[in-house]
Amino acid sequence: MQTPVNPFKQALREKRAQIGLWLGLADAYSAEICAGAGFDWLLIDGEHSPNGLQSILQQAQAIAAYPGTNAIARVPLGHGDAGTALIKQYLDLGLQTLLVPMVDTAEQAAAIVRAMRYPPQGIRGMGGARASRWGRYANYPKEANDQVCLLLQAETREALANLDAIAATDGVDGIFIGPADLSASLGHVGNPAHAEVQAAIADAIARIQRAGKAAGILTPDETLARKYLDLGATFVAVGLDTNLLIRHTTALAAHFKSGVAAAPASKTY
Repeated sequence: MQTPVNPFKQALREKRAQIGLWLGLADAYSAEICAGAGFDWLLIDGEHSPNGLQSILQQAQAIAAYPGTNAIARVPLGHGDAGTALIKQYLDLGLQTLLVPMVDTAEQAAAIVRAMRYPPQGIRGMGGARASRWGRYANYPKEANDQVCLLLQAETREALANLDAIAATDGVDGIFIGPADLSASLGHVGNPAHAEVQAAIADAIARIQRAGKAAGILTPDETLARKYLDLGATFVAVGLDTNLLIRHTTALAAHFKSGVAAAPASKTY
């Protein structure tokens, strides 16, 4: 059996826009519902959602039943933590694409790249488990490095200052701009729509493109999502399962009850 090609990584290389959805409900049943919707990718959030290895595995298995939709997982790391052991576990689950938050320097980026890869390119521990189908992908240890896809989050003032060096790091496939944390870092807590934040995002997307890497972002605002795509962002999440549930259940209740206030779009990324 041949090690599967990573279609998401291939799409980024070919500069094909990939539209995604954020999964924060930490549930395989709801993940499967979302997997059937037709998104190119679903992000299983291990940072701000109550997910552990078992629930991440179950959601990845549910998503795998729907060809054309790729599972990505966000690892709960950041600010210099390369997370060698945790990254190894996520990859061993069979996830090919990981998103690592709060990466501020090229040195941090390089350490994460090494954690993603088997020797001699990296330090990932040998094993593979489900990723190699327990050895049924006979060449997995030799082929896995070419199929893993690493996305890093730039979401601080420091990260923006070091963005060109981070983007130039070999083994980094894409950089995701985190609007909420970036707005906080720039002094505009809770206001990612602030003009300074939006200017920084536009500049970051352009710099990431110049480096030959894919730029990504999340926004439930359709106008902003289309703007980021027009600016050249390649992988854009256009909603969150939690926010969709909040907004639509609240709207339904408001149809039948007075005094129910409309739920705002999420500003938490």
